[in-house]
Amino acid sequence: QFLTHLRAHGVIPSRAPVIDETPLGRLQRQYGQYLVLERGLAPATVTNYCGYFRGFLSERFGKGPMNLRELDVSTVTTFVVRHAPTMSPGRAKLMGTALRSIFQFLLQRGAIERDLAGCVPRMSDWRLATIPKYLSPDEVERLLQACDCQTSVGRRDQAILLLLARLGLRAGEIVALELDDIHWRAGEMTVRSSKRLPQDRLPLPREVGEALATYIRRDRPTHPTRRVFLCTKAPRRGFTGPSTVSTIVRRALARAGLCPALKGAHLLRHSLATRMLRHGASLPEIGQVLRHRGVNTTEIYAKVDIAGLRALAQPWPLGGGAQ
Repeated sequence: QFLTHLRAHGVIPSRAPVIDETPLGRLQRQYGQYLVLERGLAPATVTNYCGYFRGFLSERFGKGPMNLRELDVSTVTTFVVRHAPTMSPGRAKLMGTALRSIFQFLLQRGAIERDLAGCVPRMSDWRLATIPKYLSPDEVERLLQACDCQTSVGRRDQAILLLLARLGLRAGEIVALELDDIHWRAGEMTVRSSKRLPQDRLPLPREVGEALATYIRRDRPTHPTRRVFLCTKAPRRGFTGPSTVSTIVRRALARAGLCPALKGAHLLRHSLATRMLRHGASLPEIGQVLRHRGVNTTEIYAKVDIAGLRALAQPWPLGGGAQ
């Protein structure tokens, strides 16, 4: 980051871009152009697919000659069986999708003779197959108290955690939050979401407002950007992406001595929904607070309503038809 800062101010020369002129590097650039120009995929998807492209071919051919016609079914299944167990189901599905795209590209170019896309194993990741991971209300309070409010970083992190825990904001919405989005006199805030237009307005609880005001007045670095949350170390700028918010959550969990199965920012969104459900809120009400586009997204929280499910459960049948 320091070198990037110096280059941006002309103190040291910019680093010349490194262009991989190996056969694999040239083929990867062609694949990336294919994804952008012919498939119209988003930059993040292109980056993910190109990573699997290089990883698959590097593992198969190493530093030796890259004879693509040697690729066969056993090569594909061996790669998937080796790597899929180390990934989450969603990530494994992404790998399978990327591999199918890679083989379609190679077939289109005439680099392989057979369509190997059909031999990529399918990963099982059924919707609603899992139970949402969440923290109990006591654990949420323990997490919030783990922030050291005597430091600027601690006050910033507590404001972020409160937005996640009390309003159920997504990590990307935290990153995109701007100073003009906070309407202090009205006690409201505007949430910028890439998933839904127009923008949403949410009430600003007093606890959250006080934490935000304290951070902005005392700790937010002076910067021309309107982003609310900035890096505390140079170069001073807004967060680069949602992963920064998830990192803040993971560190807070470690300080609080909590080790849930899910450690990202979405954990607190699940916790808020679960708490609302157990206090009598209906699924449509929860969906409205979390700003879901459809009730299908909210229905997964029905699984954690143990009392409601117990009322629906039928008694287990005993032998001979006796109940």
